[in-house]
Amino acid sequence: MNLLKQTIDDKGLIEDLIPQKAPFVMVDKLIHFSEEKVITGFTPPTTNLFVYNNKFMAAGLIEHMAQSVALHTGYQYFLKNEPAPTGYIGAIKLAEIVELPTEGQELITTVTILHEILGVTLVKIQVTCNDRIVANSEMKTVLAN
Repeated sequence: MNLLKQTIDDKGLIEDLIPQKAPFVMVDKLIHFSEEKVITGFTPPTTNLFVYNNKFMAAGLIEHMAQSVALHTGYQYFLKNEPAPTGYIGAIKLAEIVELPTEGQELITTVTILHEILGVTLVKIQVTCNDRIVANSEMKTVLAN
């Protein structure tokens, strides 16, 4: 069940929901939220730190995936009216970059929560661009506090 009434694309609110701040923000849209899934969006601008030769680099894709997980956690705490804790990538089990998207193209990222226990979350992530898969990952994230 989607607990989100409409897409959130207010950059100020998105930044309030994640620990990263400009210019290091790699998510700009919350499209879907439920306990077991989040769908985010991001359109890397030309000025993005991870854009090189008009391509959004692999490091940017990895950071975007991690921030998508952070957005899930941040929105969870927002719904409870509590400040979101800081989290970290604990491990990347798999990271497959199929294709580097071009700057200005919207990424749509689906994070599926596989397990969540004691502040450790195991997720499966798929990033698409123009309806094509550009990256996949499995990550473990850990809450700091």
